[in-house]
Amino acid sequence: MIKKLLFSAAVFASLSPIASAQTKLATSIWRGALKTTSGNEIPFNFEVSGNGKQQLTVINSTEHLQVPNVTGSGDSVFVKMPLFDSEFRLKQTGQTLSGQFIKHLGARDAAMEFTAMATTPYRFFKDGEKPAFDVSGRWSAIFGEGADQDTTVAEFKQSGSKVTGTFLTTTGDYRFLEGTVAGNRLYLSCFDGGHAFLFTAKISDDKTLSEGKFFSGLTGKDVWTAVRNKNAKLPDAYSLAALKPGYKKLAFSFKDITGKTVSLDDERFKNKVVIIQIMGSWCPNCMDETAYMVNYYKKFHKKGVEVVGLAYERTTDFAKSQKTVAQIKDRFNIPYPLLITGYTSNKVETAKSLPMLTKVVGFPTTIIIDKSGDVRKIHTGFSGPGTGHYYTEFISEFEQLTEDLLAEKI
Repeated sequence: MIKKLLFSAAVFASLSPIASAQTKLATSIWRGALKTTSGNEIPFNFEVSGNGKQQLTVINSTEHLQVPNVTGSGDSVFVKMPLFDSEFRLKQTGQTLSGQFIKHLGARDAAMEFTAMATTPYRFFKDGEKPAFDVSGRWSAIFGEGADQDTTVAEFKQSGSKVTGTFLTTTGDYRFLEGTVAGNRLYLSCFDGGHAFLFTAKISDDKTLSEGKFFSGLTGKDVWTAVRNKNAKLPDAYSLAALKPGYKKLAFSFKDITGKTVSLDDERFKNKVVIIQIMGSWCPNCMDETAYMVNYYKKFHKKGVEVVGLAYERTTDFAKSQKTVAQIKDRFNIPYPLLITGYTSNKVETAKSLPMLTKVVGFPTTIIIDKSGDVRKIHTGFSGPGTGHYYTEFISEFEQLTEDLLAEKI
């Protein structure tokens, strides 16, 4: 999604083999905090373990994010994030780290101040107020004001003061959020290596969240409110995008990461059910979908299914896009082709590359093509594992649709 990764439980990250005490990180739970231009902190926790070859795990609720590249030199610590083109450049002083988190955005870099403290397992408050409310359940939330309003669905679970959950939107979800209720205030955050989110709100009563603030990355800022609504739901994800009148088929021809041109007219796609994945290496919901799609492909490819990923990157420089997309392919061990479109992550430009579509509402978008080559459905967004039953329901529905299409005669 614009406005707004299945990972394994843990990954071992070794520091460089320097024996000095300065490059040894304390084995404990750390509290990290990114600072926005508005002065707010976006906190998250990570764990360092091991005495020789140390291990690092970034924690968001039940998800543990992989960090395979952590090195040290003198009092410096460098962390290269694996899925998004970003890194930490830090200095260690005793039990603290300080420095910058840097996102490489194609034509420019965006840097956020970062600090971290060892032996600090809390996320927001060491000794927070006793919660005055329980926010568990489903909420109808509205982000923005006036004509820019966006209706979402929030799902929260609260145990004591700890809260987990997410916001679902028409283009995806905000993934694994974790936080707390302190008094009559709600605090939630997450960090996935490419995106950092902070949500705060006043709990006016058992049914109302007001004065909501949303901070995204260095400068992103919005307002939100919510009301408890057990029947809250989003529009049908298959209703948001379609083919233009007169079209039944999709057509494209793009180069894969080796430079080979791939077209839907190629022999490998004939008489097959074909899934087109509109995605980008910068998009967290796309990474969640990719992790699922790898397993889906392994399950259905022998039955007559092909998958093709269309990567829309933040640069029109083929070589730069080739590098970032290749990293994703290697990271997830993707068995199907990924094509570099030459277009940026701008939705208008995306639509130009596939002119038979009415529009591209968001990333990811999944196009389902039957064995005759006709587009049967277009699904906008992806509800990842952080959404719980929404994720499992989608998998069940999507795989049943696949079975139905495979059973059709041509």
